[in-house]
Amino acid sequence: MNIDSVDPVSLGRWWANLLGWRITFENPDQVVLEPPAGSPEDGISPDMLFLRVPETKHVKNRLHIDLRPDDQVLEIARAEAIGARRVDVGQSDAVSWVVMADPEGNEFCVLEVLEPDEAS
Repeated sequence: MNIDSVDPVSLGRWWANLLGWRITFENPDQVVLEPPAGSPEDGISPDMLFLRVPETKHVKNRLHIDLRPDDQVLEIARAEAIGARRVDVGQSDAVSWVVMADPEGNEFCVLEVLEPDEAS
């Protein structure tokens, strides 16, 4: 998964912190994140590649990441504490997820916790 960025080092480190992923490559123009070594996601989840581009983000993402933490409220607070902010992309007040943006404005959602009978 490629993510354009005006500062890939800063944004890549931010996402590594949010996700608990590891940086496996870094230079001023690109940063690669992978799931923790030995985790169930290692080698299965797509890497995240942050690439330097000259322009800032201008419109809503066409693709975004959904996070499903064990505690939605705590994860939202943690994301806000490290620089995320809540954003409105047209969602209604009745939705169960919260739309947020990273420091460069890329949207992502924090979903509610699944009940045991909903997980498969």
